[in-house]
Amino acid sequence: MFHSSNEATMIQGIDYIGVGVGAVITNCDGLLFLAKRGHAARNEQGMWEFPGGSVKFGEMLIEAIKREIFEEYGMEIETQNLLGVFDHILSERGEHWISVTYIASHIQGEAKIYEPEKCEAIGWFAPGDLPTPLSKITELNLNIYLASY
Repeated sequence: MFHSSNEATMIQGIDYIGVGVGAVITNCDGLLFLAKRGHAARNEQGMWEFPGGSVKFGEMLIEAIKREIFEEYGMEIETQNLLGVFDHILSERGEHWISVTYIASHIQGEAKIYEPEKCEAIGWFAPGDLPTPLSKITELNLNIYLASY
C-alpha cells in the first residue's frame, strides 16, 4: 500500500478525486428526505440535498451510506437500488467527486440533526414540492429519480 508523506495535508475532492455516497430516501408516505447544508459543510453551503457523505478507506459503499445517515440524522435506512454513479464536479471550487447514489427506504428512527454546523435544516417533502436551491448533484439525482420511479 502506498502512503504519501504528504497524505495528512491532502484534501479529498481537491488534491485527489473524492468518493462519496448519497441516498434518495423515501418514507412510507412517498415523501423524500432532504437536508440543508450548513455553514461548516465542505461545499455548497445553504443548498438542499439528498444526504450522504464520504466513503472511508476499506468501507463498503452501502455500509458508508447507512453509517452516514445514522451518524448525521439518527435514521436507519435500507438500500433498494443503485440510482447511479455520477461525476460531481464543482469547478468554481476546484473539486471533483465520484458520487454513488442509492434509492433507500427509511426503516426506523426519527430524523434529527446531529451535526448542526454541517446541516441547518431537514425535512420530508413531496417529490414535486422540494425546497430550493438544490445542490448540483441533488438536481441530477432528482431528474433521474423522477424519470425512473
